[in-house]
Amino acid sequence: MIKNLIFDFGKVLVDYDYMPVIRRFFNNDNAEAIKFSKTILTEKWGKIIDKEEEPFSQIISNMQKKHPEYSRQLQMFGDCYPEFVTGEIHGMANLLNRLKNNGYKLYGLSNWCSKVNITIKQYKIFNLLDGYVVSSQVKEIKPDAAIYQHLFKKYSLNPAECFFADDRRENIIGAKAVGMDGVVFIDAVQYENVLRKIGIKL
Repeated sequence: MIKNLIFDFGKVLVDYDYMPVIRRFFNNDNAEAIKFSKTILTEKWGKIIDKEEEPFSQIISNMQKKHPEYSRQLQMFGDCYPEFVTGEIHGMANLLNRLKNNGYKLYGLSNWCSKVNITIKQYKIFNLLDGYVVSSQVKEIKPDAAIYQHLFKKYSLNPAECFFADDRRENIIGAKAVGMDGVVFIDAVQYENVLRKIGIKL
């Protein structure tokens, strides 16, 4: 029986969009912004930022050394990181409130750098969580098994009693590999329909 609902942060609890902010770095030159994003917003740098084995400021410095042509924009990228979040995902705060009122425990499991601490303070939806694990805190990232196990251990959770929502399929596959079922999240309506199908009280 499912007792715990686990949520990714980005694209599940809060939305984000890099490009409007990045365009500002280039005086709204869209072509230059796209060129920058293709250079910087890579899977490689994303993993380094999310895992944060070095301080965030040092990672930005390393990126500047690797891409000196973008030194100024990379500093802005680091300084403006929390601005990439655009707001809460529509309908999710209401849904989490209903789940909480029906006795379910709610937890977060997210790949995010330490700038997430600013985001958590900005959006009330995070107050509904009973706890969370973030990649930059534990130096592990999804879909590696270690970060899921860290969540289970920290909050004494049985994976078979947990259900995970994440917008990336590989992270759901990672969850299932450690015994936790889940769904690739699209929006609040789709997620609520899935919960009803698996017998969650709403």
